[in-house]
Amino acid sequence: MAFGTDNLTGSRRGGKSPGAFRTISEVSSDLEVPPHVLRFWETKFPQIKPLKRGGGRRYYRPEDVSLLRQIRQLLYNDGYTIKGVQRLLKEGGLKNTVQSGVVTANESNEQKRPQNSTTSSQEKAALRSIVDELQELRKLLSNLLDK
Repeated sequence: MAFGTDNLTGSRRGGKSPGAFRTISEVSSDLEVPPHVLRFWETKFPQIKPLKRGGGRRYYRPEDVSLLRQIRQLLYNDGYTIKGVQRLLKEGGLKNTVQSGVVTANESNEQKRPQNSTTSSQEKAALRSIVDELQELRKLLSNLLDK
């Protein structure tokens, strides 16, 4: 990253203004994601709508870059699946503005849940059951791999 700054902050790179459109190679470099991944995300997240010029060349708007940055954070750092991120977008759990930066899963959940709510004993029991089942599956897989 020759002109670089932190890849997740969205700060200026290479002398372009913050409102300038970016090519797929610029966005790919900024987010450290290969161009084919960005094209794939376009198929999975209809909210990403780069302008396409002659020859199919893509130009990403600042709001597209911001959304891509959030998607990258959720998929690569927060452990979300594509379906999980799609659900967050559908429910409006992400703020898609250039100023907002990255919204983590915890912030999104805090916005939905009242401050004084607690996990009920029924919810805790269900979660405990799921954890126990996952641990049992882990043991089975481990045994299978050891053979």
